[in-house]
Order: sequence, then structure tokens, then C-alpha cells
Amino acid sequence: MEACENGNNVVSSSYIVSKMLTEKAVLEFGAKNGLEVVSLILPLVVGPFICPNMPSSVYMALAMILGDDSMYKYLSTIYMVHVDDAANALIFLFEYAHAHGRYICSSDQVSFHQIYQLLSQRYPDFHISLPNNLRETRNDDVKLSGLSSRKLLDAGFKFKYGINEMYDGAISCCKDKGFL
Repeated sequence: MEACENGNNVVSSSYIVSKMLTEKAVLEFGAKNGLEVVSLILPLVVGPFICPNMPSSVYMALAMILGDDSMYKYLSTIYMVHVDDAANALIFLFEYAHAHGRYICSSDQVSFHQIYQLLSQRYPDFHISLPNNLRETRNDDVKLSGLSSRKLLDAGFKFKYGINEMYDGAISCCKDKGFL
């Protein structure tokens, strides 16, 4: 809730609060009416997209390639999932007879420097550089949280895509649409 209250989130506070309040309302409605509610919590969804504009999650993931260093502060450590895995997880939970409660759907947790290393090695044509103040921060300086997709995995779901496919799909799509 702190991220919502301090207004420093790249995704507007009203968006985050509306998602939280909607889930809360659905859970309350389900409890009041004897309905089992299942929710899927998605992190940054990255990969190819069909909409005409670049989704904000893809923009954030590609901030280093796009040269938007104002977004770097949001990339200290992020959870990500490929768009196809997110869709497959929804289908999986619809079909899973024992689904109940909340499920987190995140295949990867990466730090800013892991993203930088991946992008600079995998896509050298983009010439990504780090500002001086970020060169001194190391991966082991970043505290990773305990957010986990264990419940989803224990139910039998399997992620098919990793971070490489997320970025490959997003970059290819952005090139095709003229964003890169």
C-alpha cells in the first residue's frame, strides 16, 4: 500500500488503487454470496502486443533501450511474466478444479543490473549505457522480496517463457510497429 500512497510509482496511484479496490470488492461479493473467487496477480507483463500503442508495462521494461532514464528507478527489482504465460495461467485456473484464492503469476524476478546485462549483451545494437550514479550499485546491493508463484506452480502450472523471450517478443513487436 505504501507504493500507492507515496505517488512515486510509474503506474499511476489511481490505477494501482483501483486494481486493489476491485479485487477487494470481488472478494467481498464472493464471500457475501457464497461464491469461490479466484484471482491471478500479474506483475509486469512483457512480450509482443496487439494494441496500436506500446503498453506501459512494455515501455517500462524497455526503458533502457528507449533511453528513458527517468524510468530506471522503477527497475531496481521487478517481477515479470510473458504475456502468453499470463494468458495460459488464466486458462489453467479456469480449468483447474481445485483453484481457490489468490495466485501470483511471475516467472522472473530481475534486478536493474541483470536487465542491463541482458539487454547490453543480447541487443548490442542499442548501445545501452548506465548513468554514473548507477554504475556503483551492484546486484547484491538490491534486496529481493519474497513474492512467489509457488502456489500456481504447485497446482501444476508451468511457465513456458523466460526473460529472453519476453524481451525478444517485445522488441520485435516494437520494431514491427515502428517504435524502435
